[in-house]
Amino acid sequence: MTEKVLKRLSWKPMWVTHLGCMKGCSDYLGLEIPIDWLFGGTGHAIVINIHESLCPSGPTNWNTEMLFKLSRNLGIRISRVTGYKEDLDFEEKQQEAFDLVRKYIDSGLPCYGWELEIPEYYVIKGYTDTEYIYAGVGEGRRNWRTLGISEIGVLEVCGVSPGTPASDAKVVADAIKFALEIAKTPSKWINPEFKSGPEAYSTWIKALQSGKYNKWGAAYNAAVWHECRKYAAEFLKTAKNRLQNSSSYREEVASLLEEAAAHYAIVADNLAQVSELFPFPPKGSVSSEKRRKASEHLAAAQKAEESALETLKEILKTLV
Repeated sequence: MTEKVLKRLSWKPMWVTHLGCMKGCSDYLGLEIPIDWLFGGTGHAIVINIHESLCPSGPTNWNTEMLFKLSRNLGIRISRVTGYKEDLDFEEKQQEAFDLVRKYIDSGLPCYGWELEIPEYYVIKGYTDTEYIYAGVGEGRRNWRTLGISEIGVLEVCGVSPGTPASDAKVVADAIKFALEIAKTPSKWINPEFKSGPEAYSTWIKALQSGKYNKWGAAYNAAVWHECRKYAAEFLKTAKNRLQNSSSYREEVASLLEEAAAHYAIVADNLAQVSELFPFPPKGSVSSEKRRKASEHLAAAQKAEESALETLKEILKTLV
């Protein structure tokens, strides 16, 4: 039986498992992209997607197309095969996905995919004649003919190869453009039943105040979006340092990047408090007092996020 495995390939533990896979694959390729630069450069650091019930699908149930476009700025090139189990050509898509993995693995290039086990992303380390060999939140093997056949019913497999990174100024400008677009005009990226940008915090607060929310989603959303905002602050600090050493440096830009980083640090600190009040995995119900405290932290995070987005607008004006 054929079996090929990229032994050095590993998933990097992150709440955002998609970027954990991107980080693992880019490290395998020797691209040496710092995690804050990956979160920020793909725009993911400033995404938020909240359902009125705090559904745990929020962190993954949105149009991630821009991540693949922006990852090119970081020197990551991704080829994808996607499909839905109700598609008439679904079996052909399954075959196409398996063929892509074999082609990439045979060339010494890493892969990753969706829901090899639970509804998260996993690196695909190798294959046999009939299986994917995967690692992430759990590891094992999955018959390629069963991938995408689940309640969610989504097939997504990606092959990763190295490319040429863009300038630091382009990385920052393009990420900010996306951050502003998904926050202010989210209809292209966010499903109608979800909210993005500052409005997402209002939806989150309302769910906690009503007491009608998914307890798993409350904990998971808090952990994911805290991780994102933590890296948003770090990305902007890094951007300031990197642009100081480039032809794009202006004192005004440096000051604005520092200001935006400070705003996102406030968001991150408040979301860290929410995550402490709603630890993952959840254990029993959360008291009304804890929900009140969490709501206060979310209101503070919302205010800081609004200020951060205004500062990002000013940064963009000076960069483009």
